Amino acid sequence: MLLVDDSAFMRGAVARLLTSDGRFEVVGQASDGTEGVRLALELNPDVISMDYNMPGLNGAAATRQILAERAIPIVMLSAHTREGEAATIEALTAGAVDFVTKPEGEVSTNLSSVREELITKLIAASGVNLAFRLAAPASTAGSRPSSPRKAAPAGLKLVAIACSTGGPAALAELIPALRLSDQAVLVIVQHMARGYTRALAEQLAERAQFPVREAEAGVELSAGVAWVAAGDQHLFIDSRNRLALSEAPLVNGVRPAADVTLASVAQQFGARSLGVILTGMGKDGARGLAEIKAVGGVTLAQDRSSSTVFGMPKAAIELGVVDTVAPLSRMASLINRWVSEG
Repeated sequence: MLLVDDSAFMRGAVARLLTSDGRFEVVGQASDGTEGVRLALELNPDVISMDYNMPGLNGAAATRQILAERAIPIVMLSAHTREGEAATIEALTAGAVDFVTKPEGEVSTNLSSVREELITKLIAASGVNLAFRLAAPASTAGSRPSSPRKAAPAGLKLVAIACSTGGPAALAELIPALRLSDQAVLVIVQHMARGYTRALAEQLAERAQFPVREAEAGVELSAGVAWVAAGDQHLFIDSRNRLALSEAPLVNGVRPAADVTLASVAQQFGARSLGVILTGMGKDGARGLAEIKAVGGVTLAQDRSSSTVFGMPKAAIELGVVDTVAPLSRMASLINRWVSEG
């Protein structure tokens, strides 16, 4: 692996922590983003640990440059501050696979507290699919995407998107191409901690053609607005079509859980609901998608070739509850067609 951090102390601490595990070989260390890009292209490591705040080229810009040339998984190691949250989301939307929060700010002396998380995420990242980032996009000239299924009944429609690992980058590509107009509302469940979901909503809002906000309890759903589930809280739709939040136990090992949100969407919107499962680890969302399908809603899943991690889409597909499996590049067209019909 390659370590990129402007602090020599942090590089040494991370290197000692990882080499003590026995599964890692640190093949290079870079003191800034520019050197990180150069070493990544020279050494072609299996995985990279990347800081964000560095002189010159920051972590997000370095991530973008590396992924434009090599399909090397990158895990961010960033400070947990308001600025650090925004920086981390910027790097994730640029294509970083995951992140670990430094326990004590930019220079942390207590990395042992995140040792297992860092090791687990680096090992997991080393096995993800990033080859699609280097593939030439398929031509869609002259093609007209079909509707994923029948048109929805009259009334407000709801599109629910669930994702996890690789989700921020997928959302950054998908959301700008969506058209909600005055016919649909959008809810997004991204597995992410408190604080980071606020930063995700803010950055998606900069790209979208409609408002994107972090979910707040008691807000009534209205067309043309997107809501991102708040970190560490389950999101569901109540009987009055208002957002509700809960700190009930984890579901599928996560909170927010897509299964919770999708089940409530099915209950309140029935055939006026569209469930979408994007890239992510695990199986969250499969049962919720089954509930949407059971009430006459439409279900979509991202295909293997364009997923960073195919776990969540695969679980839904194997359960037999997906109407259409499509690459990320076709998702917006399918969703927009469903929203505009009926």
